[in-house]
Amino acid sequence: MNNILKTVLIALTLMVCMTLSAQTVKAISSHYKNFVVSIYIPVAVVNKFAEPGRLESEWQRISNQVNVDKVYIESQRSRELATDELLERVKKFFLDRGVQVAGGITYSDVPDGWQFRSFCYTDASDREFIKKATELTARHFDEIILDDFYFVTTKNESDIKAKGSRSWTEFRLDLLNDAARKLIIGPAKAVNSKVKVIIKYPNWYEHFAGLGFDLDQGPKIFDGIYTGTETRDPNGTNQFLQQYESYQIIRYMENIAPGRNGGGWVDTYDVTDVDRYAEQLWDTVFAKAKEMTLFQWSDLLKPAESGHRDAWQFASPAFDYQQMLKHVKEGDTSPATMARVAGYALDQVDPLISHLGKPIGIKSYRPPHATGEDFLHNYFGLIGIPIDLYPTFPEDASVVLLTEDAKNDPKIVERVKKHLRAGNNVVITSGLYQALQGHGIEDIVELNISGRRFIADGYATGFTPKDRHILSNKVTGAEAVLFPQVDFLTNDSWALVNAMSDGVGYPLLLIDRYGDHGHLFVWTIPDNFHNLYQLPIAVTTAIKNVIMQGFPVRLDGPAQVSLFAYDNKTFIAQSFLNEATKVKVSTLGSSMHLHDLISGEVINGQQAVKQDVRQQTLEDRVSFDVTLTPHSYRAFAIEP
Repeated sequence: MNNILKTVLIALTLMVCMTLSAQTVKAISSHYKNFVVSIYIPVAVVNKFAEPGRLESEWQRISNQVNVDKVYIESQRSRELATDELLERVKKFFLDRGVQVAGGITYSDVPDGWQFRSFCYTDASDREFIKKATELTARHFDEIILDDFYFVTTKNESDIKAKGSRSWTEFRLDLLNDAARKLIIGPAKAVNSKVKVIIKYPNWYEHFAGLGFDLDQGPKIFDGIYTGTETRDPNGTNQFLQQYESYQIIRYMENIAPGRNGGGWVDTYDVTDVDRYAEQLWDTVFAKAKEMTLFQWSDLLKPAESGHRDAWQFASPAFDYQQMLKHVKEGDTSPATMARVAGYALDQVDPLISHLGKPIGIKSYRPPHATGEDFLHNYFGLIGIPIDLYPTFPEDASVVLLTEDAKNDPKIVERVKKHLRAGNNVVITSGLYQALQGHGIEDIVELNISGRRFIADGYATGFTPKDRHILSNKVTGAEAVLFPQVDFLTNDSWALVNAMSDGVGYPLLLIDRYGDHGHLFVWTIPDNFHNLYQLPIAVTTAIKNVIMQGFPVRLDGPAQVSLFAYDNKTFIAQSFLNEATKVKVSTLGSSMHLHDLISGEVINGQQAVKQDVRQQTLEDRVSFDVTLTPHSYRAFAIEP
C-alpha cells in the first residue's frame, strides 16, 4: 500500500508541475485598465465545490455581475483543509476560463466563540501543522497570499517559557519572523522554487507590533505585501476606523515597500448601506492600488440590499442604486448581488483612474512599530488634509506633520532640530510633545502639557488684534470639545489659534522659531479625535494655512470631506456626508479653471491672495466654489 501511495503522489506531483508551468507561461490580461479585480475563496467554500455543478452555477452568477481577473483559492483556515485533488480541480476550472489563480492560507486556529485565535507558534504540533499546510498550498500555486491572521495571540505556558525577559511585543516579533522563514517561506520554496509568498497586513496597523506583525522586517522576509483596506462603518464596529484609511493605508504600505504592495482588500461586512461598501472600493483604487480583492466568494452571492440610505438616495449620490440594478450582462435575469455592487462601483471609476497621476500629500512619519494617538492621520484626512505617511523621516519635505507615533524613534528630537535648522517647518501634535517632555523637546520650545483639561465654547483665529475673529459656539453651532491645556511662554512662542473657555483662550495652534528660518508648530489635539470634526471651518482653515503651505491644492469646508491629490494637477474631492455641501477649493498659481474629469463641466475661479501665519504675502491662489452631493466624489484637472 505504501508503494502505491508513493506512486500516486509522484504522478500527482508531476501533474502539478506541468500545470504550474502552464499557469506561469499563460499571461492573463485584466478586464480593467488600471487595476486587477480578484476574489478570495475561503477553504470552506472551496470544499463545497466538490458538489457537482456548484462551482459552475455560482461562477455564472458572480461573473455575470462583476468582471473577475483572478481568484485566490484557500487551502487552510481554522484547521479545515482542502485536498490536493480538489485544489487542482478548482484551479483548472478557473484557468480554463482565462482567470488567473493563486493560493491562499489563513493561519487561524478554531475560534473561541467570537474571539479570534492564532496558532501557538511555540507548540511543536502547531508548527508541524503550519508547515504541512504551507507545503500543500505551494504544491499547487506559484503565488500564495496569507490572509491577515498571521499574528499571535497565545500566552500558553510554552509561550511564557520561550518569552523569557523580553516584552510580549519583542518576543512575538522574533517568533513570527522566525516562523515565517522556517515554517512558511522555506518549506514553500522547497516544494516549489517559483512560489512567491505574499503577506497581507490588516487595517489595524497601529497595533501590529504587539501581535507580531513586523512592518520593518516582514516586507523584507516575504516576496511582497498586501493591504487590508476595510473601514466598514466608522461608528458601529469595535475599531472605529475612519473612512479615509481605505486610501491612506495603501499609501503607507506603498511607502514601506515601494512597488511591492500588491493591492487592497475589502469585505462586505458591517456596513449599513451599499454606499459604504462602494466607498471602500473607490478609496482603495483612488490610492492607485494595483489590485482590488473582494472578500469573499459566498458574500458576493448575497442580495444587493440598499441599506439605510433614505436620507440621500434621491440626492444624486455617486452610487446610484437603481442604475446599478440595471447593469447586468445581457440576458441575465438573476437578482443583483453584492458582486453587482462591486462591479458597478469599479466599472464606474476605472476610466477616471487613467487621468490621475501619483498620489501626493502632506508628509508624515510613523516608525514601523510605533504606537500613539491611534489612527489620528485618518482623522486629519477627514478634515481635508491629505496625508502621505512614511516609515522613515521625510527629510525632503518643506513641511512635516508628526503625531505621537514619532516618539518611537529615539532620534526624533534630533531629526526635528535638523529639519528646522535647514529652514523647514515641522508641525507636532500635543500628544507628541507630551511624550517627548523630559527627552529633549524642551531644547526647541519650552511648553508644558499640564494634565488639566478645559471645555471649549468657542475659538479665536488671527495673529494680531486687527484680524482676530472670535467664533462662539452659540453662533457657529459647534459642540463643546474637551482639550488638554498647554502652558507656554508668551513671546517665546505664540498662539495662532485659540480655543476659548468662558472668556479664556488656550492655544490650539502654537508657533515658535528655531534656527534662522525654521518654524515649529504645536497642534493641540482634543481628547476625542472625532471632535476634530466639530471644529468650525475657519479654525481648520487657519490650521491648513500652516500645514498646507505650498501644497498645490486646498479644500476648505466641513469635516467628513476628503481631498485626494496627485502630482499631475488632478485631484478628487469626496464627501462622506449625508447631505449636499459646498466647499472652497483653492489652487496654487494662476490657473483659472477646473475641468471636471467626469462630467466635463468647467468651473471658473477667482483670484485670491493667501497669507502665511506671519502676515506676509506668500501664496497667490485661485479659489473655486464646488458643490458635492451626499456620498459622492468629483474629480478635477487644474487648467489655465
